[in-house]
Amino acid sequence: MFELSAMGIGYASLLMLALMIALLLTGMQLAFVTGFVALIFALGWFGPGALGIVSSRLFSFIGSYVFLAVPMFVLMAALLDHSGIARDLFDAMNRLGRKIRGGVAIQTLVVAVILASMSGVIGGETVLLGLLALPQMLRLGYDRRLAIGTTCAGGALGTMLPPSIVLIIYGLTANVSIGDLFKGAFLPAFILAFLYMAYVLIRAYLNPALAPLPSDHPNENETPAPNFFKALLFPMLSVAVVLGSIYTGVASVTEASALGVLGITLSTWVRGELSYAMIRAACITTLRTCGMIIWIGIGATALVGVYNLMGGINFVRETVLAVSGGNGLATILFMMAILLVLGMFLDWVGVALLTMPIFVPIINELGYSPIWFGVLFCMNMQVSFLSPPFGPAAFYLKTVAPKDISLGEIFRSLLPFIGLQIVALGLLIAFPQLALWWQ
Repeated sequence: MFELSAMGIGYASLLMLALMIALLLTGMQLAFVTGFVALIFALGWFGPGALGIVSSRLFSFIGSYVFLAVPMFVLMAALLDHSGIARDLFDAMNRLGRKIRGGVAIQTLVVAVILASMSGVIGGETVLLGLLALPQMLRLGYDRRLAIGTTCAGGALGTMLPPSIVLIIYGLTANVSIGDLFKGAFLPAFILAFLYMAYVLIRAYLNPALAPLPSDHPNENETPAPNFFKALLFPMLSVAVVLGSIYTGVASVTEASALGVLGITLSTWVRGELSYAMIRAACITTLRTCGMIIWIGIGATALVGVYNLMGGINFVRETVLAVSGGNGLATILFMMAILLVLGMFLDWVGVALLTMPIFVPIINELGYSPIWFGVLFCMNMQVSFLSPPFGPAAFYLKTVAPKDISLGEIFRSLLPFIGLQIVALGLLIAFPQLALWWQ
């Protein structure tokens, strides 16, 4: 029987990569690809005795107490999606932005920031904004690409803004404080949101035809004013409870996630929207999302565990340092390039679990902050959420966009926003204190 160990770690790494790509091209899910490749190399390199070590790594990943925050925040997002909280919030902000050229696009981004601070996932936010904001901007005569790009990019802000699920998975993988990651991501996330807003305002100022005022459409002014107290109280209260309890140290991330679910549930009850059907739909959505995350986590953790036993992590470390010449900045840029490429083709959970066990020790060895690098990774994944060919935010928006809007048009509309994300990523690399301002 041929032993894979006879190949050497270099050729084995290439074979592992080629096998993963080949299996992904068949349409097999990433979770099963990584698990299958891990099984092949565990048996082929070590024999059956290695399976026990791999299973112990899986248990340590799934059994983490902090991991409970993931289904809690996903459930928050699901309850938010199935209630009228987001719709009332959008209507209230729409009233406030009527006098500004480009105001509907700006208030869409403001609502996106608030929703992101309540949930931490992108799918529901992108769909909600696609249902609420995109039709209104198109009806008012906004430039199609500006409206599409604003909606899709705004919906993806949940990647960066606490309580981001991406930051939670990174914290679990890198073994760093998730509360510190939330603090570190706060300012960069707002910088990115402000870049979006500045872009919209500048384009609207230079070319007013791109963003007509609602006053140009008399029928728009006949809509009754919303109940601002009802529309703004519950979202702001939810954000204050979740993030306030984390930042002040009153509750851990896991405890704050449970408080958030309780707060959203009570909000829907006070609003008269709580029902068995809504809870059932939210729970099913949560199970599907978390099932995907857990299975990808199991497969990626198994693969990284086997590769680590093979000596692969040391091999990659030496390769990365050799390519970058040992220069710290060059190493960071090389890692960012790898993450950008992987993010175009793989789910962010897989990217995090496959690369962070390799990259974070190198970051620590070079003397950089793993908190800063975590925020860098999160900003990098912002780009992947919008980038072709598999940018998930674009696919989410396509499911609710008018039929005459093609996927290609969505990706073309996102190009300026991808450029702004790269600018924000560059600022974060050049000025690490943007993510470490609280220290």
